[in-house]
Amino acid sequence: MSKARLRVGVLVSGSGSNLQALIDSCAAPDHPAEIVTVISNRPGVKALDRAKKAGIEAVTVDHKAYPDRESFDAEMQRALDAAGVEFICLAGFMRLLTTGFVEHWSRRMINIHPSLLPSFKGLNVQQRAIDAGARFSGCTVHFVTPEMDVGPIIQQAVVPIHQDDSAESLAARILEQEHRIYPASLRWIAEGRIRIEGERVLLDSATHPDTSLLNPAPEATR
Repeated sequence: MSKARLRVGVLVSGSGSNLQALIDSCAAPDHPAEIVTVISNRPGVKALDRAKKAGIEAVTVDHKAYPDRESFDAEMQRALDAAGVEFICLAGFMRLLTTGFVEHWSRRMINIHPSLLPSFKGLNVQQRAIDAGARFSGCTVHFVTPEMDVGPIIQQAVVPIHQDDSAESLAARILEQEHRIYPASLRWIAEGRIRIEGERVLLDSATHPDTSLLNPAPEATR
């Protein structure tokens, strides 16, 4: 008898390009996870259309209709329970979650952030990295904890910062890597290959790159 697929809910607020990457990955017949519902705190966003096109339940829980974060989170919890969700992916979800909600989903909720955490938490991270003179940026998939942009790190992708980069050009290159590492991290979790020891995430049968990146690249030997 085959193992049941992990039932995933995705929380969104915008266009949902990372949602689409997850949808495409989970569409594989052998994928160990399935997206059973997509919940947006904003009505009419493109992410909801992406879910509907894929035949996935699309739900709006408009945060403006609730007097406080606690009541909003409680309604989201009801929607997640109704869909039988076992695990949550945040994909461009732009609301701070209450401590109670996060603790309820402890080690069952992940997020992707467009910087190399623990550096550059919060918003406007690409411009901040450029302004700080950083040579590298990237993206991070991590487990969600009550503190924003903090939690055991599952996977990261490194993206070099070019001297002529704008925040927009850097963000576009980082987004390409987000679409690679978020589906990979979800698959590892659904396969049962992830375990947490302290603040470290360990992956069974992990492989590691042997090369180092230099930026700017050294001049070729003459």
